[in-house]
Amino acid sequence: MYHRRTRLLAVAGAVAVGVVALAGPASAHVTVNPNTAEQGSYTKLTFRVPTESDTASTTRVQVFFPADEPLALVEVKPHPGWSFTVTETKLAKPISDDDGPVTQAVSQISWTADSAAAAIKPGEFDEFDVSVGPLPEKLTIVFKALQTYSDGSIVRWIDPTVTGQPEPDHPAPVLTLTKAGSTASGVTATASGRSTTPAATSPSNARANTALVLAIIALVVALGAAAASLLRRSERSTEPVPR
Repeated sequence: MYHRRTRLLAVAGAVAVGVVALAGPASAHVTVNPNTAEQGSYTKLTFRVPTESDTASTTRVQVFFPADEPLALVEVKPHPGWSFTVTETKLAKPISDDDGPVTQAVSQISWTADSAAAAIKPGEFDEFDVSVGPLPEKLTIVFKALQTYSDGSIVRWIDPTVTGQPEPDHPAPVLTLTKAGSTASGVTATASGRSTTPAATSPSNARANTALVLAIIALVVALGAAAASLLRRSERSTEPVPR
C-alpha cells in the first residue's frame, strides 16, 4: 500500500511539473494590450514588460513604431520612476490629420529607469502607456521592442509570428486591426469623438491559460487512472484464496 501511494504521488508530481513547464514560459513575453483595435480609431496601448532574468532587473525599454504606416498622434503617459524620450522621423510623404498635414511621426519611444529602485526586478512586470491614432487600414501593426537589463544584456523582441508555425522565442508585440464598425474589437467612442479599446488578453497569456487548463485536465486524468488502478489492486488483495 505504501509503495502504491508513493507511485500515485510521483504521477501527480510529474504532471504538476508539466503544468509549470507549459504555463510559465508562454506568459513571459513583452506584449501590447489590448491586442485588438479598430482601424481608424484612437486608442490607448499598454506595453507590458516582464523581467525574465533571475538575477538582473529591467532598466530600459525601447518600442519601435513602423515607418511604413506612421501614426499621426502618439502621446506618452508619464511613468513614475522612469524618464522617456521620443524620437521622430521626417516623413517622405506627409499624412493627413484633423489638424492638418503631419510631416514627422514617432519612430521610437525609450523608457529608462531613474534608479535601481524603479527598475523592474526579477519576478516582476511593469506597464507603459501611450495614446495613438488614427490606426491605419491594415491587418496588423508590429511594434518591435528591445529590453535592456542591469547586467548589460539586451533581449530583442523582434521575431515575426507566422500563422500556422510555432511561436518564436522572442516574438514582437502585435496589434491586430479590425474593419471600422466591427464589434469584434470592442471599440467604443468617447465624448471627444475618439475611441478607446478595453483591455484584452494577449496572445501569450491566452496560450498560457490554454496550456494550464490542458495540464490540469491531464493531472485529473492521471490521478483518476492511478486511483482506479490502486482500487483494483486493493480489491484483488482482499479476495479469499481458493483452497
